[in-house]
Amino acid sequence: QVRLVESGGGLVRPGDSVSLSCKVVGSDLSLYNMAWHRQAPGKQREFVALMTYDGAKNYLEPLRGRFRIFTDGTENTIHLRIDDLVTEDSGTYFCSAQRPMPPGAEQYWGQGTQVTVSS
Repeated sequence: QVRLVESGGGLVRPGDSVSLSCKVVGSDLSLYNMAWHRQAPGKQREFVALMTYDGAKNYLEPLRGRFRIFTDGTENTIHLRIDDLVTEDSGTYFCSAQRPMPPGAEQYWGQGTQVTVSS
């Protein structure tokens, strides 16, 4: 009964930065590959960033540099920082958790947090 809770979204301005958080409730974050995804209105959900259980990172290539996935001292929480925001970054941001084994392990999803980039 793992639960993921995202937070940090809101109305932000182009050129600003935003930090999103995803707390893992009911399990240990270190057991999972953790990922961030986003979905703009009328578009498919797309992968944004990944941190594996052993610390490897990957990004959607066009976002590399502006997007950073990381953990800090906040217990059982993974973060996504987005710098130099553009309006195309607007959408609902979701985190997911999936055990690396077995293949096809259940993927858990949060409810999402909405980011609106507008002047």
